[in-house]
Amino acid sequence: MIPWFKPRYWGNEKRYVMDALDSSWISGGEYIRKFESAFSIIHEKQGAVTVSNGTTALLLALLTLKIGPGDEVIIPGYTFAAPANMVIAIGAKPVFIDVDSENWLLDPDLLEEKITHRTKAIIPVHIYGNVCYMKRICEIAAKYNLHVIEDVAEAAFSKHFNQYAGTFGSAGCFSFQATKTLTMGEGGAVLFSDPDDDQTARVIRSHGMTADKPYWHIEVGHNFRLTNMQAAFGFAQLEKLDDIIQQKQRVYSRYIKNLTQVDGIKIQSITENTDPVMWAVCLRIDPEKFRISRDAMRKQLAHHGIETRAGFYVFNEMPLYSSTDLLPISTEISRSVISLPSFPGLLDNEIDEICETFTKIGMDSYV
Repeated sequence: MIPWFKPRYWGNEKRYVMDALDSSWISGGEYIRKFESAFSIIHEKQGAVTVSNGTTALLLALLTLKIGPGDEVIIPGYTFAAPANMVIAIGAKPVFIDVDSENWLLDPDLLEEKITHRTKAIIPVHIYGNVCYMKRICEIAAKYNLHVIEDVAEAAFSKHFNQYAGTFGSAGCFSFQATKTLTMGEGGAVLFSDPDDDQTARVIRSHGMTADKPYWHIEVGHNFRLTNMQAAFGFAQLEKLDDIIQQKQRVYSRYIKNLTQVDGIKIQSITENTDPVMWAVCLRIDPEKFRISRDAMRKQLAHHGIETRAGFYVFNEMPLYSSTDLLPISTEISRSVISLPSFPGLLDNEIDEICETFTKIGMDSYV
């Protein structure tokens, strides 16, 4: 079986985690400071606020930027549900916008028609490692005085116009969940453009208290803190970041080489002026060419020992969100996307096997 994901340890993960344990600082501790410092230096920011996961990163950004009941936040129709759920959690309303048919990301041409007097923020989600049209999105946001909160969970270390994803807007929210490019098992971080927001977020993250006056609360806060052990694991991975990125790019390039000319599939196009670190290799199946549905293809691949994933469900199809927004492109993508194994340790011969099997199943179905 070739799994969709398999973890890989790159160097000092075990050593640093044991060091954190031996220090007796298993909750807060020195590795949190080390990780925040290193992560912020990479992104050329004054600080990084680590949190327990990528979802709390989004929630912390929304709370810090004072978005709440009665406000509207624009979110792409094709994405994981965390941004919408956190907007609902603070009492605001998610407004769903369709995506571009080529890069599968928030379509900036549709933005202005979604903006109302209640709109307070836009959450562009950098799906699968690709980066949204951030310059255009930020220009529109500035015109209407809106916050831009980037969801970088799937696109850590990708660049757009030679600028890191997560550094364009008011806040950039990262995830270090088990399958992400850089992992701690669970974990997250927020980068803020305004140093005052950085300081406010640190207070909210820790029960609304400041470090110099414990048990005195100046904000309604939460416990969003990362542990020293998780930070130790992540810091070890940061030391090997170049190797991790190199392996992710090797995997992606091998897939592109094998699949670009295959008739019947459509690979996610990369946004112009973007240097991506692809979290996942995803493509769309054209059932008119392959004569096989996405779900049938997944079953056939599983029969051959290849694990895959489907795309995200569209918000207006899930009763929970009560959305009447029309999302035709998001719906098409949702029903046709298949995500192939793409973890850094995947071997070239395994990628070749996946591509050969995929193509053979598709060709055999074509009559």
